[in-house]
Amino acid sequence: MNDPGLNNLLKWGIQNSEASRTDVAAADQPPPQLDAEALQRLMTGMSGPSDAQLMQESMQVIQNEEAELEHRVTAFDNFEQLIENLDNANNIESLGLWTPLVEQLENKDAELRRYAAWCCGTAVQNNIRTQERVSSLQSCAPMGHANRSQLLVVGAIPTLVRMATSDAENKVRKKAIFALSSSVRNFQAALDAAVEHMPAEFKPQQKLDANDMESVDVLINKLRESV
Repeated sequence: MNDPGLNNLLKWGIQNSEASRTDVAAADQPPPQLDAEALQRLMTGMSGPSDAQLMQESMQVIQNEEAELEHRVTAFDNFEQLIENLDNANNIESLGLWTPLVEQLENKDAELRRYAAWCCGTAVQNNIRTQERVSSLQSCAPMGHANRSQLLVVGAIPTLVRMATSDAENKVRKKAIFALSSSVRNFQAALDAAVEHMPAEFKPQQKLDANDMESVDVLINKLRESV
């Protein structure tokens, strides 16, 4: 237990227990200060902000163009670590964070583009729910103003393809390839969308099967070899 307040609370409980009151040695020791804040945390089970709150706070920093680049990158790093958890990755949608995340794929700063692609890849890796969120609306008809946020998410696959094949920074291209690789495996709709938007020099001659990893690697390995 690394929380000093909770440690003191534990000591207070021990010294005020029935056994301690009958222990002469314990009775001679002054009781520790009772930490009211620690007691409240223990009673409510709230030791800090939830992962959902941390994700939202990280995204606020990421979006803040007035924040130092170092702070925005740190926030992105924290966000990526949080969404390694499957539940947190699934919560990106309910928290309304897909739109601002996908927007960062277009950031003028290469490091922020790289982290945006990295987070997209982490969020969809082995996760059909988030894979669908990134690409399943690809073939839908144009939507009205109210669904503009969905259109931004729809744009993730073509944007990642462009980044993977033509971004000026190799480090960005590598993360975009990672994001594409995570998006298309075991999800045919995403793979078809990726192939559709590939430049001619990367288009495979044969139909690719998203459930066959060797088939997917025909595309992904070609992208990797180009970096």
